[in-house]
Amino acid sequence: MHASLQVGAMELMLSDGDSADPASFNGFRLSLMLEDEDAARRAFDKLAAGGSVEMPLGPTFWAPLFGMLTDRFGIGWMVGIAL
Repeated sequence: MHASLQVGAMELMLSDGDSADPASFNGFRLSLMLEDEDAARRAFDKLAAGGSVEMPLGPTFWAPLFGMLTDRFGIGWMVGIAL
């Protein structure tokens, strides 16, 4: 099994590998920094569906928009706008 995500001009490819044991996704988060607010909000909302939001999207001292969530599969994400 695999997945392919198109992010702008970049293709992010993923594999589930050996799935005999329950997956555990601890100790890391994926960072997705996008070009504008609309793209960041769309990505954040789609990833948050069925998951949990730890930090809603909002301005920070390091980015005009940034938020953190865990998706429905237990993967942690940091989403924001690139400076």
